Amino acid sequence: MRPSARIPSLLAALVLAAAGGAAFAAPAASASVQDCQQYLVSHGKQSTPDIAQACYEGSIGNQTSCVASLQAAGISSNDAGGACRAAH
Repeated sequence: MRPSARIPSLLAALVLAAAGGAAFAAPAASASVQDCQQYLVSHGKQSTPDIAQACYEGSIGNQTSCVASLQAAGISSNDAGGACRAAH
């Protein structure tokens, strides 16, 4: 196989591998979002779409955005930090 033909083949294989990996990672992220939301509910907060989005940010590892978004939604710093840790 020519080197110029090999590169697109390798890229296609990487894309397919990443797509397959994303399918397996999605359920874990969903559970983490639920853990984050449950943490907030247990602390007397009501879950909203803004809170769900912030929890999603935490579940994918963006803790800074998670905390900042929760604080913007009216969650205290302590509760935001705990919820984002639960998401990760």
